[in-house]
Amino acid sequence: MLILLAEYLEQYYSAFNVFSYLTLRAILGALTALLMSFIVGPVMIRRLSAYQIGQNVRDDGPETHFVKAGTPTMGGALILVSIAVSTVLWSNLDNRFVWIVLFATLSFGLIGFVDDYKKLVLKNSKGLSAKAKLGSQTLAAAVTAIWLYSTAVDPTVELALYVPFFKDVMVPLGAFYIATTIFMIVSFSNAVNLTDGLDGLAIMPTVMVGGALGIFAYASGNVNFSQYLSIPYIAGSGEMLIFCAALGGAGLGFLWFNTYPAQVFMGDVGALALGAALSVVAVVVRQELVLAIMGGVFVMETVSVVLQVVSYKLTGKRIFRMAPIHHHYELKGWAEPKVIVRFWIITVILVLVGLATLKLR
Repeated sequence: MLILLAEYLEQYYSAFNVFSYLTLRAILGALTALLMSFIVGPVMIRRLSAYQIGQNVRDDGPETHFVKAGTPTMGGALILVSIAVSTVLWSNLDNRFVWIVLFATLSFGLIGFVDDYKKLVLKNSKGLSAKAKLGSQTLAAAVTAIWLYSTAVDPTVELALYVPFFKDVMVPLGAFYIATTIFMIVSFSNAVNLTDGLDGLAIMPTVMVGGALGIFAYASGNVNFSQYLSIPYIAGSGEMLIFCAALGGAGLGFLWFNTYPAQVFMGDVGALALGAALSVVAVVVRQELVLAIMGGVFVMETVSVVLQVVSYKLTGKRIFRMAPIHHHYELKGWAEPKVIVRFWIITVILVLVGLATLKLR
């Protein structure tokens, strides 16, 4: 939005041309989202506390979590507002990818909001039924996938699956692109939601992975960089850098209040939306497999739940003391901050491996 104002003022003062640079707008987007989080955060936390919208704690969970009962949740709304406002202010609103990623992020946030509202405000312990939640997620993901598919400028590039570490390995997906995109969005959205079980555990990996995807977006949207790095050139994808920067700023702002011991939790409204956001950006820049690498912590958490359920149904025995796996380590005696920081360190390593695919081909 502000880029239009800058373009108008440029005819009177050429210095406003600086706002045409993606890097500057990304910096301003991150700072805007961060500042909004700092300003709105305390107000939102007070309101959530006043309305007694507090966290419910599982009876079978670690005993150290009982003190978290009643901590304000649904704070993910703070992240979504900061991301949306910052993205709209600093992005080129003629870019289709901006609206697609905002639609996916906010629609999954709405699904999470309804689930949280039913559980925390209406005191319905089940929230949305599994069928309703999965169905609404699939619908939102399908709209996103079809939107991307139908507006592809270069289908040969935009509808192919690229394999990391290989220069020329690409698998044309055709119409199957829609199914893979739906699966990617729904699965990664729920993966981030499963990871959101400790103070700051989900948000910092989200910020790191989002920042790395911003680098991919910047390179993919530049014809010279994409050719030099042998990655697909996606016209217009550079604007995803603004979105990723806003996500990073909003995430760090939220972490200020969510760090151990947390003053607020993001709830499903934040976790589902952030997972959808990361997956859509990865789909846009054609780096789905790299996302699976960089988001390895999210993948590990999901796999631990699947293995636990399958093992218990088939053998009656559990592989882990508790799933997702971060609770397993808590029950082994690891202090919560130790689990959190070690998972962050793992994410740093995986993000670096993912970024290495830019050059190691």
